[in-house]
Amino acid sequence: MPSALRQPQLFEPSLAACYTGPLANFTPPLIGGTPPLEAFKTARWRDADWLKEDLSRFAAQYPGGDQRAVVSIWSKWHLSALTVPTLTANLLLNRDLPVGLDDMQVIFNDKGATSRLWLPHEGTPITTQDPFERFATLIEQHWAPLIEQLAAISGAAQRVFWSNAGGYLDFYVNALGEHPLANQQAFEAAKALLEARNLPNGKRNPLFQPVRYFTPKGSEEVKRVRKLCCLRYLLDEFDTCGTCPLEGCDLEARKRAKQVAR
Repeated sequence: MPSALRQPQLFEPSLAACYTGPLANFTPPLIGGTPPLEAFKTARWRDADWLKEDLSRFAAQYPGGDQRAVVSIWSKWHLSALTVPTLTANLLLNRDLPVGLDDMQVIFNDKGATSRLWLPHEGTPITTQDPFERFATLIEQHWAPLIEQLAAISGAAQRVFWSNAGGYLDFYVNALGEHPLANQQAFEAAKALLEARNLPNGKRNPLFQPVRYFTPKGSEEVKRVRKLCCLRYLLDEFDTCGTCPLEGCDLEARKRAKQVAR
């Protein structure tokens, strides 16, 4: 039988069976079968016009809001929904999920943000511990093309969206370390990805150290801080988040300055 016609290998346990412990409050993706009527192919985001139309649904709740901040927040919804199942399969089950833009579908919530994924199958076996190869489908076939589009549409730098992606990668790698199915070698590969300054081709790794951890003077609590701000403070509805690197800055003054400059 031609390899293109073979069905993906079935695995035990299923991806959904892993949604216990630190994953108990998350909803697993839909796998196989006919996608729900409300689902749509993410491949359409390769077309900027389609992506703009989908982003406009989310932006409607922030009339007149800074486009960079709106798109950044939308990306955080999507990146979180995408990263959880991808890392669950990768780090717990040694599976590479079909999360390329051309392979999956998404379901939006009533605000126009990604709430659930539909995937055609449970994934294929991962046979490498190379950090860039283990996560190539997620990074090269989804994050990279989508981030390029989001940056072009919003006017925000690509590094803002890579910081959003890297922040979730860092957070969920640590959270999944508490799972009973945790695969130590896989976790080491994920951490190596976040610690690599450069890609194998010599270019800068956009996921390099997206978060830093430190203990403030006079405190015993370790603080987690993003390398770059997600820009959400540019919207009147939000302040800075708990991991913002701009904490302590006069954000109100910066907002007023931006409004005057418009």
